Amino acid sequence: MLTSTSRWYALAAVALSTLAVGLDTTVLSVALPTLARDLDATTGDLQWFTTAYLLVLAAALLPAGVLGDRLGRRRMLIGALMLFGAASVACAYAQTSGQLIAARAALGLGAAVIMPLSGAVLTVLFPAGERTRAMSIWVTASALGIPLGPLLGGWLLDNFWWGSVFLINVPVVVAGVLALTLWLPESHGARSRLDLPGIVLSAAGLAGVTYGIIEAGERGWSDARSLITIAAGIALLAGFMLWQRRAAHPLVDLALFRNRAFTGGAVLATVASFAMLGLLFSLPQLFSAVGGHDAFGSGLRLLPVIGGLVVGARFAEKLARRLGARLVIAGGLGLIAIASLLGAQTTATTGYGYIAVWITITGLGLGLTMPPALDAALGALPPTGSGVGNALLQAMRQVGGAIGVAVLGTVLNSAYRERVPSVAADSVTSGVAVARQTGDVGLLASVQQAFAYGMERSLLVAGALALAGVVLALTVMPKRAAEPQPEVLAESLL
Repeated sequence: MLTSTSRWYALAAVALSTLAVGLDTTVLSVALPTLARDLDATTGDLQWFTTAYLLVLAAALLPAGVLGDRLGRRRMLIGALMLFGAASVACAYAQTSGQLIAARAALGLGAAVIMPLSGAVLTVLFPAGERTRAMSIWVTASALGIPLGPLLGGWLLDNFWWGSVFLINVPVVVAGVLALTLWLPESHGARSRLDLPGIVLSAAGLAGVTYGIIEAGERGWSDARSLITIAAGIALLAGFMLWQRRAAHPLVDLALFRNRAFTGGAVLATVASFAMLGLLFSLPQLFSAVGGHDAFGSGLRLLPVIGGLVVGARFAEKLARRLGARLVIAGGLGLIAIASLLGAQTTATTGYGYIAVWITITGLGLGLTMPPALDAALGALPPTGSGVGNALLQAMRQVGGAIGVAVLGTVLNSAYRERVPSVAADSVTSGVAVARQTGDVGLLASVQQAFAYGMERSLLVAGALALAGVVLALTVMPKRAAEPQPEVLAESLL
């Protein structure tokens, strides 16, 4: 029997685990320009540093939840933390882009177990009277990773080598494993069978679509191999949906999508994830390659996004209670669309004051969109189906992030390459390096202007998607969504 003190120690271990995942999600963003230079990485490589992690994470979330229910959440969490720590070390000492991509994929596998199971164990650790406070601490620990990642990562990059941004996970992992071993009791959920065909079809389909999009950015949208890969991925995902209708123990309960609140909330939260991670991919490169700032300076300049998100999230719940989730979500997506249009006016000579305005508006829009969208989806879940519904929500959000990086990065890359000579075409970081090594002022201006043009194109795409989300929110979402069950919310706040 756990004492009160032991429960809070166990919570600290779980919170540390989610903090490590949160840090890793954003710390990479400020490291991208350094990685482009030190590993001679192309824009496609930079996309895969982010996408490999998110893609494996999204593909493994559902089976990880099932395995945690069957094998024990404590056992799976400890194993996932150990894998996360080992993969962090592998990332830190990678010698090539390929090695780093493989290590990032292993990190995604560890995070896929940590994210859903760390929330599930809260209902085991705490009685109802203490659970609200425990959840607040847990969510705060996860949210801290968003602003701390760019700042801590920027400081480390300015004072040490790029691998240090991954080694910060190691002491957190060691402390987490020890605490979970000592204080976390074992728990199980519904022990359903593992849908192996569903896992294979979903993972292969997601990989095919994302890989095809990235290759199209490298080879051009008329490249036959890229288009065939995308088509094959879509076909595999269609096969996955058909299989889920026939499987005796499906990986995903498709009946959830019959509920308007769940479908609308899940899709709109995914749209927001698409915009957020796509923006975090391009902004650090703008600040570094075009603005000439160091890694820590780039991290500081990302803070308006985070500040806007925090403020928006704080008011979203109050506004949703007064106006309804539908209007608040539509308003948040409308702000993202407006900010994208403002951002599309950014040029290579635009001052940071203007940039800070539109990225703050973007953050506000994200904060107003994400919490009510997730709450609407969670409120539609029955208590008996909360586990699979939560895993499905998280998978969709992570897939949205992966596709966002792939699509917006590809649009940016294609537009950039249209306007620079071949000697600078690999990436904006390498283009700037070549221009400075040769002292070619004209080439430097051309590279910076081309990147700004690429950002304009990608922001217009993001803005169009946000506007489509406004229409979807107003037509699909119900006026009032049900409140999520406490058991459901405890499992799904990441």
